[in-house]
Amino acid sequence: MPDTRQTLLLDAPLTPQQVWDIAQNTVKLDLSSAARLRIRHANTSLRQLIEGDTPIYGLNTGVGGLSEQRISAAQQAELSKKILFSHAVGVGRPLDAAQTRAIMACAINSYALGYTGVREDIPDRLLALLNSNSLPIIPSEGSVGYLVHMAHIALALIGHGTLQTPTGLEPAALVLQKLGFAPLQPEAKEGLALVNGLACATGLGCLSAHSLSTTLHWADRIAAATFDIMGGQSRAFDPRSAALRTMPGGQHVSARLRALTQGSAHLAARQGGRTQDALSLRAVPHIHGSVHDALEGIERTLAQELNSLSDNPAIINIDNQPQAFSQAHAVGASLARIMDEAALAAASLGAVAERRLDRMVNPLVSPFPAFLPSDSGTGSGFMIAQYTACALVGQNRRLAAPASLDGGITSGLQEDILVHATPAALKAQSVVDNTRTILAIELLALCQAIDLAGLYPDLAPKTQELYTQVRAQVSYYQEDHPLADDIATITHWLGTTQP
Repeated sequence: MPDTRQTLLLDAPLTPQQVWDIAQNTVKLDLSSAARLRIRHANTSLRQLIEGDTPIYGLNTGVGGLSEQRISAAQQAELSKKILFSHAVGVGRPLDAAQTRAIMACAINSYALGYTGVREDIPDRLLALLNSNSLPIIPSEGSVGYLVHMAHIALALIGHGTLQTPTGLEPAALVLQKLGFAPLQPEAKEGLALVNGLACATGLGCLSAHSLSTTLHWADRIAAATFDIMGGQSRAFDPRSAALRTMPGGQHVSARLRALTQGSAHLAARQGGRTQDALSLRAVPHIHGSVHDALEGIERTLAQELNSLSDNPAIINIDNQPQAFSQAHAVGASLARIMDEAALAAASLGAVAERRLDRMVNPLVSPFPAFLPSDSGTGSGFMIAQYTACALVGQNRRLAAPASLDGGITSGLQEDILVHATPAALKAQSVVDNTRTILAIELLALCQAIDLAGLYPDLAPKTQELYTQVRAQVSYYQEDHPLADDIATITHWLGTTQP
């Protein structure tokens, strides 16, 4: 079949959205002539530094706790190759294809900035593997921030191990041969440049942020529908009151909830019936709004990271004199913190969604039949589904503990503070996934309540639209099959459909 994907020419640094597109395999990636020129210039500078006697980290010295040990010119290529094997210590389940592609795209993006000193051969091999969807197998665990995941990618470039290709598992060396490349022979510093940096945390972070954004917009829609069927007091979204809180996210959510519930006869008939609703209903603008505000900062930091070098050392030409700066650019403190914030933000969405769910099923406060059964005599309805939501809220609470504060000491006290950016990004994705499931349960419950109470004709058009979309996926729950099947269906739908 012909390849119909458009080619994204990498000249300026990638955006988080472009990383997402590449991860979904909807576009191909290539380097612009300007990016190639930057790479070549940095490599020329590196070669000039190789000829000098100044100690340069990872070039003519060991790495980490061996940074004061000098390496002869004859040993530099050997050091590069050994770095790949010694750093490939990942364990656990492999990352999925989208995660792997995102990391590879961010690595290419980093080399294209023109400060690592690697030859064009390295990004060219990565591009060939990425565009042919021939993906290294990357264990998910074992990183305290960087190094480990990229080492497993680098092994593929030297022809070691196997790749997951569109036709199955194939030896890396054979795949490279098919793509027109011999296995890479890493030169001085290239082994370090291949494993160093924040490509892994940045790529995973872009995916987590995109997933959070989609989940947040679904949460707004679902919360509005729950508010509608529960007959909430719409003064909670009054623009005159909302304007008293200056946070833009809260004002945005208030406006969106007004639009989503507009035209509801059910709400209109219940205005003034209560002084105020429970917080899980009237505080949606405040809680969801805080996530909108947090997401804006998360996306801004990711964009900054994609514009920044995270290799060590950096190769810079100053007044026609190449210099190496061995700094802490691979310490992703900002990245780790925003990924912790992403986990907290997603967890807060799940927590309030579970509380809204409880108000629909709990006979102490619900206007509907207890637990929404199809048969109140024999059915438990959504009683135990709320247990599942409660369990996921608890798991999210545990996962929301900050990875960026884990610390740790490695490499013989040379690396004596660690920020765990990659684990932060991985757990943020787990929290988002859990929250999407909680929202799926809430959505199924509110549709069940609509059917039980015959509310459909009186609801807002947007609530009716959402109900119709769900019922196209799953029918009214008669308790004639495991409810887990419906939860899985709607969870997948929320993750693959734009709100």
